[in-house]
Amino acid sequence: MAATSSGPQPARDTGEDVRKRQGSIQIVEFALGRELFAIDLFDVKEVVEYTTITKLPNVPAYVKGIIDLRGEITTIIDLKHRLNITDTTQVAAESTRIIVLDDTITTNKIGILVDDVTSVSTFEASHVDYTSASVSNEDTAIIGIIKRRVKIHDKEKNELIIWIDIRRLLGDINTTS
Repeated sequence: MAATSSGPQPARDTGEDVRKRQGSIQIVEFALGRELFAIDLFDVKEVVEYTTITKLPNVPAYVKGIIDLRGEITTIIDLKHRLNITDTTQVAAESTRIIVLDDTITTNKIGILVDDVTSVSTFEASHVDYTSASVSNEDTAIIGIIKRRVKIHDKEKNELIIWIDIRRLLGDINTTS
C-alpha cells in the first residue's frame, strides 16, 4: 500500500498548520494494543510485513533495531514503547506491520512498528476534536481525536481514533521538519 501518487502532492503541513486543518483529512489507521491511532497519509511511504529486526547496542529503548528493506537500512521504532503504551495484549511479531515513513520527513529511513494497519481513511475536519487532544499542559504529539460512528449490535456509538503528529513524536530522532 504505497502512499505516493504520480500527480502533484499537496503542500505538507507543519506543526501548527496541521492543527488548523479545514476540509478533509486522509490518514493511515493502525492498532496499538486495544486502541486505534492514525498518522497523516502523506507522511507514509509504504506498509510492509514484519521481517527480522536486527537489534542495535546503546540505542534508546524505543529503537527496536534495523532491517534491510530492498537494500536500504531502515531504523525501526517501536511505537508502543515510544508512546508509553503498557497494554499487555500480546501480538505475534509475524502479524505486526511496519509503516515506512516518507523520505521527506526524516533524514534517515525510519519505519514504525505497529500491531496492525487497519485502513486508509478520509474524514471531514468536523469529525476531529482538537480541544481534547491533550489532557495535560505538557507538549504532546496528539493532533486530535477522530470520531467515527460505528454500529455494534444494532447500536450506534462513536469509535475514537487518536491522530498523532509523527513528525513531532519522532522529532528527537533526526527528522527534517
